[in-house]
Amino acid sequence: MRRFLWLPLLLCLAAPLGASGPSATPEVDAVLTHLRQMSSGLQTLQSDFVQEKHLSVFQEVLTSRGRFLFARPDKLRWELTEPVAAGFVLSGDQGRRWHARSGRSEPFDLEREPVMKLVAEQLIAWAGADFQRLRQQYRIQVVTAEPVVLRLEPKGAAAGFLDHLRVAFAPGGRHVAAVEIHEKDGDSTRIRFENGRINALLPEDAF
Repeated sequence: MRRFLWLPLLLCLAAPLGASGPSATPEVDAVLTHLRQMSSGLQTLQSDFVQEKHLSVFQEVLTSRGRFLFARPDKLRWELTEPVAAGFVLSGDQGRRWHARSGRSEPFDLEREPVMKLVAEQLIAWAGADFQRLRQQYRIQVVTAEPVVLRLEPKGAAAGFLDHLRVAFAPGGRHVAAVEIHEKDGDSTRIRFENGRINALLPEDAF
């Protein structure tokens, strides 16, 4: 997993969960319904973020900064700006990624890139309030109802390396405020979103 440190949600974002099991409770249903209602008018979303990576074998915290942009239904840009420029942009299943150290920008097919697919699906699902997809892939528990904090335990292939996600929403529930990714090897990643802007005009070359 460490070779993907330059990626964003280093593994916050992919997979589906049915109507039975721990996630199918009245409390979870009510919270997700509230979040869907609050995000129903969202067409675009952009935000800065701070990503902190905690490695179990080191004391130091690896910190990076960047921004992400989203447009319904499936356009996404995730861009690290510090300490090195890197990121990817998606439109549907096709995308392009870049990294300043390699000096390369190259296209990629999401279906052939399981790690990128995990990252992208999570970001798009939360930004677009696609809870049907999330409930197919994760067991969802409500930690607190206001502000909303959720715990997600993976059901599919991600369960091999991912212990759980913790997702916190801004007061009112219109967008995600923070995501924590806890891996089974003890590593963790925390991403804090700042300066969120809903339905603002995005740059023409964003995607």
